[in-house]
Amino acid sequence: MAGLVIANWKMHGSLALIEEFSQQWRGLPQLSEVDAVLCPPTPYLVAVGEAFEGLLLLGAQNCAEQVEGAFTGEVASQMLAEMGCKYVIIGHSERRSLHRESDAQVAIKARTANAAGLNPVVCVGEALEQREAGQQDAVVSEQLLGSLAQVPCDNLVVAYEPIWAIGTGRTASPVQADDMHGVIRQRLQEHFGAAGSEIPIIYGGSVKPENAGVLFGCDNIDGALVGGASLEAKSFWQIASAASAGRA
Repeated sequence: MAGLVIANWKMHGSLALIEEFSQQWRGLPQLSEVDAVLCPPTPYLVAVGEAFEGLLLLGAQNCAEQVEGAFTGEVASQMLAEMGCKYVIIGHSERRSLHRESDAQVAIKARTANAAGLNPVVCVGEALEQREAGQQDAVVSEQLLGSLAQVPCDNLVVAYEPIWAIGTGRTASPVQADDMHGVIRQRLQEHFGAAGSEIPIIYGGSVKPENAGVLFGCDNIDGALVGGASLEAKSFWQIASAASAGRA
């Protein structure tokens, strides 16, 4: 399978940044063996879609559980699909902690996104105290299975993002990341059967150009969910390029 690198801009960005990023991106060599996705804040989806058409795939950072209705401020998966989105991040640790999203809610969103033709990127990961207590395998396995309840395996992506490595500058060591990806792969195979072997598992947690090559050299890591380093075109291209080299 091709590598997958997803830029999560979180609540950053502007029309000026989109213009600057797109101009710089067009000046960089084209990539092969990797799908690069840009997930800007919702108000900029149209602008990003127009600026990067044919260059990057478009994704969203969240979607509603519901298909439609009186849900002020929510955005339905079908709306995202109509705007050109191919991917949607679901269950990011910030959504789980700040908005109290449960595994059950994440599963509903993933099912809704799948039904709309989107690729749901379901995020899982443990806290520092859980890692230090040696509970990471059990915690992530339980979170994963709860978040995939009745979710089809078609078009599914799983992102492992240790909470202690997000925005902290700390990164799971290649061994730690690869081992957890291996645990996730085993759970996916147990849950989905042979199809679980084909689901991309990507790593998120302070991914930078400096550590991307080592991470993508791991057997079980299929790509990355990139935060701060994705706000600069050259930085994100370097990460995507490392993913491309890792799949060649």
